[in-house]
Amino acid sequence: MPEPGSGSVEDRLADHTTLRLGGPARSWVTATSEAELVAAVSEADAAGEPVLVLGGGSNLVVADEGFAGTVVAVATTGITADVDDEDEPGCGGALVRVAAGEAWDDVVATAVRRGWVGLEALSGIPGSTGATPIQNVGAYGQEVAQTIARVRVWDRHEREVRTIAAADCAFAYRHSRFKAEPGRHLVLDVTFQLRRGTLSAPVGYAELARTLGVAVGERAPLAEVRSAVLGLRAGKGMVLDPADHDTWSAGSFFTNPIISPDLVPQGAPSWPQEDGRGLVKTSAAWLIEHAGYGKGYVVPGEVAGGAAARASLSTKHTLAVTNRGGATTEDLLSLARAVRDGVEAAYGIRLVEEPVLVGCEL
Repeated sequence: MPEPGSGSVEDRLADHTTLRLGGPARSWVTATSEAELVAAVSEADAAGEPVLVLGGGSNLVVADEGFAGTVVAVATTGITADVDDEDEPGCGGALVRVAAGEAWDDVVATAVRRGWVGLEALSGIPGSTGATPIQNVGAYGQEVAQTIARVRVWDRHEREVRTIAAADCAFAYRHSRFKAEPGRHLVLDVTFQLRRGTLSAPVGYAELARTLGVAVGERAPLAEVRSAVLGLRAGKGMVLDPADHDTWSAGSFFTNPIISPDLVPQGAPSWPQEDGRGLVKTSAAWLIEHAGYGKGYVVPGEVAGGAAARASLSTKHTLAVTNRGGATTEDLLSLARAVRDGVEAAYGIRLVEEPVLVGCEL
């Protein structure tokens, strides 16, 4: 196999991640069918070759040195449902099976168009469908755990296809059994149980409710919810745009801390968690901003907004760590470390990164 750094343009991870960072892979396989996907991963496992399963590249921070193994790019497609569009919307729900390689926002757009309810607030999130159960992707009051019925995987330990019911996925805030056992489960497809209708699920996020002009808990037309979410995300630099460096990110870099109520700083927002532990969730963005790291913050020695700034917090949202066009992965991580350590020094709360780090450490 070629050594890292000797490959073609195709095997540069920077060309396949939303951060546009990361060196070359030793080898590269693009799998367009489930059989190809399982075979590529199985063959690498049998050879003792490290594997990086690549979906949309929206949740990855890859080292400048690249990946000394095989990248398996998931390019499987297919969305199938057990109902026809001609069926009456009130006739039960829809079981919708989605291949792992389908672009997530395309799935949400299809759901809104066909009157499948429960994904509309997840509009505009980059990445592939296969990644959504791993992170339990969520935004604006929805998360995929609310609608996933089951996940089909290739179990790399047992070397067999398994179907895992939602109740056995151990979903929690930005977490799942798949994340708890990294590298074990190769997601093949995800099946969603969705209500059918023209109105959204109850709007559970105050900012979205205000934008829609409804009360929290009320419903709104599916298309209006999708449009409102896309507008809100775009205003925060969270909708991909090659011309906007604020979107050269991995989305929210840090998760919202879940902590004891007595640790919440005065003035910080908090939301009770329904897990029986008596903990609350507070805002990572609030902590970052109030610790002195505002929008556009750069590490000392660089000029915010200037040509010398290689990495900065987004100028639209402090949760996004961005590549301003000339950053290295180490530039980005230096910035993230400064923010994490500064928040811990100010409030005693250590932020946890959300993206997967490949060949590098925070």
